[in-house]
Amino acid sequence: MSILRVALAQINPTMGDFKTNTAKIKRNIIRARKANADLVVCPEMVICGYPPEDLLLKSGFLEANEAARQEVTRETQAITTVVGLAYSGYDKLFNSAVLMDEGKLLDVYHKMELPNYGVFDEKRYFAPGRQPCFFELGSWRVAITICEDLWIENGIAESFIQAHKVDLIVNLSASPFHAGKQSARQKILSGIALRSRAYVAYVNLVGGQDELVFDGHSMIISPRGELLASAGSFIEELLLADIEKPSRRVAPRPVSPKSGEGIRIKRPLKTNRKPICIKPVAQKNRLENIYSALVLGTRDYVKKNGFKKTVIGLSGGIDSSVTAAIAAAALGGENVIGLTMPSQYTSPATRSDAERVAENFKMQMFTVPIKPIFAAYRKTLSESFEPSPGGIENENLQARIRGNILMAFSNRFGWLVLTTGNKSEVAVGYCTLYGDMAGGLAVIKDVPKTLVYELAQYVNKAAGRELIPQSVMERPPSAELRPDQKDEDSLPPYSVLDPILKEYVEEDRILEEIIAKGFKKPTALEIIRRVDGSEYKRRQSPPGIKITPKAFGRDRRLPITNQYRP
Repeated sequence: MSILRVALAQINPTMGDFKTNTAKIKRNIIRARKANADLVVCPEMVICGYPPEDLLLKSGFLEANEAARQEVTRETQAITTVVGLAYSGYDKLFNSAVLMDEGKLLDVYHKMELPNYGVFDEKRYFAPGRQPCFFELGSWRVAITICEDLWIENGIAESFIQAHKVDLIVNLSASPFHAGKQSARQKILSGIALRSRAYVAYVNLVGGQDELVFDGHSMIISPRGELLASAGSFIEELLLADIEKPSRRVAPRPVSPKSGEGIRIKRPLKTNRKPICIKPVAQKNRLENIYSALVLGTRDYVKKNGFKKTVIGLSGGIDSSVTAAIAAAALGGENVIGLTMPSQYTSPATRSDAERVAENFKMQMFTVPIKPIFAAYRKTLSESFEPSPGGIENENLQARIRGNILMAFSNRFGWLVLTTGNKSEVAVGYCTLYGDMAGGLAVIKDVPKTLVYELAQYVNKAAGRELIPQSVMERPPSAELRPDQKDEDSLPPYSVLDPILKEYVEEDRILEEIIAKGFKKPTALEIIRRVDGSEYKRRQSPPGIKITPKAFGRDRRLPITNQYRP
């Protein structure tokens, strides 16, 4: 019986911080070696971070990347190591994995299937690999793959794997999170394990990188397609597992020293080890996953960009309350400042709720009334504007005054402004440029309004008490920019708006298809018109954390000047 001990190093890198990333990789190699692992695998592009985008066009970045690789290689004494990185060779750039052992670079695998959809732009930077990479460790034949290689059923990589009769497929991944992604990944990995009759050891990045959040959830799948072991989600972890070599009716092809045909690692597998009891970690449910992604994305965006504290316009509404909850969970309430900016239209109830939210999350709170500033604006503009009560400009003036005040606090104290607009509002342009859109990170930009309410309930349930007041959830949503204003004065009910937005934005349905699903034509037509007409606003909004299959920004890219109507 041949037992292979595998270590999967689920690491949170920081883009371009080669010193810190290298230290994390080396620390995991040392831990794996102390645990008597035979093989340790680190995620895709972990040395530099993913996605590096146009940093890959800078020669200094690639030189630092290679220097970090050499430092990691020196640490690979007495353990076989596979690490993901950008690799330059043959006057081309590759998304690669390096195979190392005993302080030496043994082989380099170049990713063959390059994704170029959604948030991925790999064909802009990388050349595809042409050869597989196999190695023998003891009696085990192991194939190296990278992320998309296994997402293409019966693709190039899978064809090589089946032809070479491998025992273990390692897959280095940088697969970003969205709701439902984890179960989809496991299904894909189980499929290739069954078809190849091999184990699959999948290791994913964890952490936030701009709009993207990588959730980890590394796993080992048996040749029967069963989940044997998994790491936690949204945390760094070294997953260790003992796996027993599968029996085969057909002997594998012998390896040769030629790159792409196989490398034989002569060191025998370790024996006389205390067996590791492996089992899958209980995974989070849908709301737990979404909330965890928002918390991790916020924490990493703030900290990796050098901020210590954040400031939020705390209105007493549902959006700012949920944003405050996420920020407090990410950074600690003491590092989140609430700023309430009441006007003549602010109700006592919303002001009271803003104070309760700040108290419940242990946030410092400032109050800056905007009524006198608004009056000064109107007086200044009165000679240029015709005498009239005014309209939308007065509403937007209030939002922009608040945006200016938030940015003044940011400039004064070095706090990052977190905006509070949700996906429903951003989609239809129910937001103000340079007003409530002004800030550094839009925490719930990819969270539909109906989901915002679900998250509020989740926060309270998880805490076992009412952190977000029930009155916040029960009050009809309002921007409070004019007397008795309600969101539904300008928009369909969110229970109608959000499903139509999902069909149009996330599913790319045309008008006729949306109507066929039972939605009224005038409502669907108006929503489509507003989505298309608000593209210029979204281009100027801060980045937001992706939690749906298609987010605005990297996922969905449309021209601003556009007269096509579906």
